[in-house]
Amino acid sequence: MMNVPFSPPDIGKEEIEAVKEVLESGWITTGPKTKLLEKRIGEYCHTGQAVCLSSQTSCAEMTLRILGVGPQDEVILPAYTYTATCSVIYHVGAKPVMIDCKPGTFEMDYDKMEAAINEHTKVIIPVDLAGIVCDYDRIYEAVRNQRDKFRPKGKIQELIGRVVIMADGAHAFGARWHGQMCGEIADFTNFSFHAVKNMTTAEGGAAVHRLRGRIDEEKMYKQYMLWSLHGQTKDAFSKEKLASWEYDVVNTQYKCNMPDILAAVGLAQLSRYESMLDRRHELIRYYDENLRDLDLQLLEHTGENHRSNGHLYFVRFLGKDAEFRNEFYNRMAANGVMCNVHFKPLPMLSAYKNKGFDILDYPYAYNMHKNQLTLPMNSTISDAEAEYVIETFKKVYDSMI
Repeated sequence: MMNVPFSPPDIGKEEIEAVKEVLESGWITTGPKTKLLEKRIGEYCHTGQAVCLSSQTSCAEMTLRILGVGPQDEVILPAYTYTATCSVIYHVGAKPVMIDCKPGTFEMDYDKMEAAINEHTKVIIPVDLAGIVCDYDRIYEAVRNQRDKFRPKGKIQELIGRVVIMADGAHAFGARWHGQMCGEIADFTNFSFHAVKNMTTAEGGAAVHRLRGRIDEEKMYKQYMLWSLHGQTKDAFSKEKLASWEYDVVNTQYKCNMPDILAAVGLAQLSRYESMLDRRHELIRYYDENLRDLDLQLLEHTGENHRSNGHLYFVRFLGKDAEFRNEFYNRMAANGVMCNVHFKPLPMLSAYKNKGFDILDYPYAYNMHKNQLTLPMNSTISDAEAEYVIETFKKVYDSMI
């Protein structure tokens, strides 16, 4: 029996040497490597300079705060997502407005999303689930249609002049849509570089925006830095360069910066990222060819106007329930193939039940979840392991159908 892990990090000698170099340099916290990674990510995404922080979650929260979102404001998001998409809304004191899935898809019902926009709505958070970019044409159409209801709060909201689109791109770094990179599509996009993501820094994330030339980018970058380092006006790297200890703390803020050790891993990953994505798409084609004749719903990772980053490979067992999916998961694991489930809709989780959300109000999200399974998909899987995943899947499928 072969053992195939779900999503081990793709770490090679380049990453190891990069970390060794940082350790030997004597500078291991936020410094030149982090600043270089921010520059490289901005170049890759065709945006202005990125901001690298400790996670996608911290990037999303800092972005909401920079946008001035707070109490009495509403933020729209899908019910089918991970808690990080929603928890940051509570952190800033705003109200989350959850939208059910469009029947038969993992995306929000965009008609319901548009209908939910009112004078309190400040931000919509689409989720580029599994690395597939959402239908931003429809999302932008919705916020333009409802522009008259928008009540801006703060200079950035006034500049945008409509509900702000802030993508949860945790899964989607490197995805493409209508010739654009994920990062230059939404007004703001927040990425994750967690250990299980396509590109990792072990822990970390980045925020980018598409407002180049319309705002004072340096001022906004400094604001991110201020919010992520206790509200302190000068970080350790700046002190070192200026040979001055003097600083001020102008507000009681947060601590969520990215250190150079992690940024070094990210730089090494980014240097070979396109080849990693190519490997994922080879695997997707192989999986698709071998599973498309079964009674399954598969995601469309490539099309005329889009190419995902191949982050997750979903299957849905059409006409089956959660009991069937869970038994399938257990049998795959018993044969050495580790799968996963993405995700429990938020109203199924205790934290959101306790806040008054009920999964009965989100039937289409539940329907997508109850028979969903995620197969191993990462750039370290060998051809032999991919063959074993498919052989095992078909064996289990045949034994249960």
